[in-house]
Amino acid sequence: MTTQGPLLLNVYAPALVGDDARTIAAVHGLERALPGLRMEWRVTEKRRLAVLPQRDAWLAKATTHGEFPLVCNGDERYPVMISGRNRSAYVSPGGQPQLQVHAKLPLDAAVITAAADVLEAVAEGTRAFWGQATPDGAALDIAYQTAPTLEGPPSPRRGLPALKLFQHIRSPEIPYYLGWLNYWSADAARAIGFPDPARDTGLLSRARTTPSGGWVVQLTDAPLDLDDPAHLDTLLRAYERFPEIGGRSLP
Repeated sequence: MTTQGPLLLNVYAPALVGDDARTIAAVHGLERALPGLRMEWRVTEKRRLAVLPQRDAWLAKATTHGEFPLVCNGDERYPVMISGRNRSAYVSPGGQPQLQVHAKLPLDAAVITAAADVLEAVAEGTRAFWGQATPDGAALDIAYQTAPTLEGPPSPRRGLPALKLFQHIRSPEIPYYLGWLNYWSADAARAIGFPDPARDTGLLSRARTTPSGGWVVQLTDAPLDLDDPAHLDTLLRAYERFPEIGGRSLP
């Protein structure tokens, strides 16, 4: 098995507005999902770690400026970090600005066990449209599904389908791509037609509902590794099942 690298998590939510408590909710959710984790450090302009004695107040102040600055656990041997950035309406689906929240965690046994809880906590805390968490190794292959080449269109690896650029997807509820763990809000699930009891038996066996009525759907039992033919086949079949994902269905 190839080295999969860290677990990369991304969720896409409505843009931050004014006194928005979702940044704090996301950090609190991450801490609850991994007991013992304390995200109470920041990275200075000189790339050094600095403790945040009043982290929530610091986050709240940054949020009033539309920012979700990076916070981390302060452990360079076991780095966990989370931050967000605003995506303008020009590069977002449906012409609506979005908040993209990104987290990075070591892919060890503890994180693998808690990964679904982590994704759910961050996605529900930010009231995300959708999100996913995938090991870095597979995430690189998935990135090629939308990355333009010098010749023009994307050139996906491993037979994966080419996906539309984010701004060409018709609504923010439609996921851009699939990952190992997928969070679909209730609206996102409706947009892609999930669940269909007749067609989604396998997916439902590794899925659960969330308090908001969304879903966390896990494609493979072990972290997604596209060097494993069974994992690649599962991902390909999931794309075939949901042509709306990545804007591939005909208008």
